[in-house]
Parts: sequence; structure tokens; C-alpha cells
Amino acid sequence: MRVIDLPASLDHQTSDALFAEVMEVGGEKVLFDGRHLRFVGPNGMVGLLAAGSVAQDRSGEAPILELGAAGDVKSYLGRMGFFQAADGIFGAGTAFPRRPSGPSDVLLEITPITTNSDVHEVVDRVQKRAGAILSKTLGYPPTSVVQFSVILSEVCQNILEHADAPGWVAAQSYNWEKRLGRHVVIISVADLGRGFRGSLSDEHSARFGDRWGDVTALEAAFIHGLTRFPDSGRGQGIQQIRKQVRRWDGLISIRSGTARIADVPEWFDAPPLEEGLSDFPGTQINIVLPERVDDED
Repeated sequence: MRVIDLPASLDHQTSDALFAEVMEVGGEKVLFDGRHLRFVGPNGMVGLLAAGSVAQDRSGEAPILELGAAGDVKSYLGRMGFFQAADGIFGAGTAFPRRPSGPSDVLLEITPITTNSDVHEVVDRVQKRAGAILSKTLGYPPTSVVQFSVILSEVCQNILEHADAPGWVAAQSYNWEKRLGRHVVIISVADLGRGFRGSLSDEHSARFGDRWGDVTALEAAFIHGLTRFPDSGRGQGIQQIRKQVRRWDGLISIRSGTARIADVPEWFDAPPLEEGLSDFPGTQINIVLPERVDDED
């Protein structure tokens, strides 16, 4: 059995080491050892679902997820709907606590996206919660609810249009008092599809020739607005998301294949482009929206 240790904090940055190990899995069964896990964000949760799915495909057996005795992590995973989403990905030996009943502080529980109706359900479900969080917690204007809904819709549509494979979306608000001194909302999407290079290859690879790869495909979509559609005006979701996130001084990063590209605000420390990462299938989109400060317009 191959044992993969989860870090104490699992987010979009620490997930890279997890993906690297998963991509080395052969025919052996996998145990994800999460006994030292103390925090997991939306990006870590959807990344763990993706990693578990890849481990199952590569080994031919459902992996096991072992969590520690600390109740906080299990309770939060339960509120986020992680165990429901993980049923069928992680197999025998994994404990799936019942989902807690009653009111929840979760903005958007982990939700599988497979059809357009899933997208509509996500937007409808989150609008009421988003209104309170965006206005009271982040200090955004009332019109931000519509713009936030557009972002959610577009990241979900990205799964349907480009992935042709399982995908998940989740969102939650946090108080980043020590890290940033402000509240934030985090939106995370992951899928196990073709990735940006695979999605854009038919329409655009010839023009780039030998330069075509994960980095070039991400730059083409993220910076230049190229899409898989031959006619202009279609498939502009990534551009819409990027512009809106920038207006709110937020962070957006996209991991696909062996590369990651990002719009990085001044308050976050990360490179705008990373390459040579482990070749993980599909795409991960991570968005962090910060609380407005007094000197912002």
C-alpha cells in the first residue's frame, strides 16, 4: 500500500505536493494519511476529491482517507458536504460521518457539476447567503451579488464546456486576521478533464507550433482571451472572471497540466506564472476576494 501524507494545512498552494505524489501511483492501493490535517480550505477539499479520483483510476482500487481524532476538521468537512461528495471516491476503511443538520455558515457546500441544471442550482442556492456575506462581511455594494453570481456561473460552466469529466465547486468565507487583517471569500473549482491545452488544441495549437504546451495555452486563454470557439464573442468566461476579480482587488489562479497562471494582487505573495509542476489532469481555479478597505472607491 502506498501512503500519501497530507500536510497540516491543505490549500491551493500545498496541494501541489499532493498532486505530485498521486501522479506517481502505480498499481498499489493508496492511503491518504490525514491524521495531522488541521485546516483544509475549499481548494484543498476539491483538490483532495480530485486526487482521490486519480488515485482510484491509477491503482484500480478506491483509496482510503484516514483523518485524525481532532473533531474540528471532521466537523468542518461535514458542514462543507465533503463526505457526501467523497462517497464513491474513497473506499472501505474511510469513515463517512453523517452530515450535520441545522443552519450552516457555509457559503457553498462542495457541489458536483455535471449538467447545466447543476449550475443554475448553485447560483440559486448561493445568492441569499452571498448577499449577506458580500455586504456585511466584505463591504461590497448590493450590486456585487449579481457579479458574484456571474463568477460562480462562469467557473461552473468552465467545467461543462472544457472538462468532459467530473468537477466540483465550493466557496466559503474566512477571517484572515493573521494573514491579511481582513475577511475573504474563497471560491474553488476542480475538474479532471482535458485541461486548457487539451481544450484549446484543435483551434489554436497550429499557430503556436513547437511552443504549444500548458503554459502557452494558459497564457492564450488568461491573457489574450483565446477560446476553443472559432467565432469571437463565445467562451469569454475566463476573461469576465479575471476582470471582475481584478476590480475587487482579488486573487485568481488557474492550475492546468504542468503550469499555473495567476493575477496576483499586492497583498498576496505568489509568482504570476509557474511551470514544470507535476502533470495533473484537468484544471483547478482558485479565487480569493478580500474585504474592502476604507480607502478603496
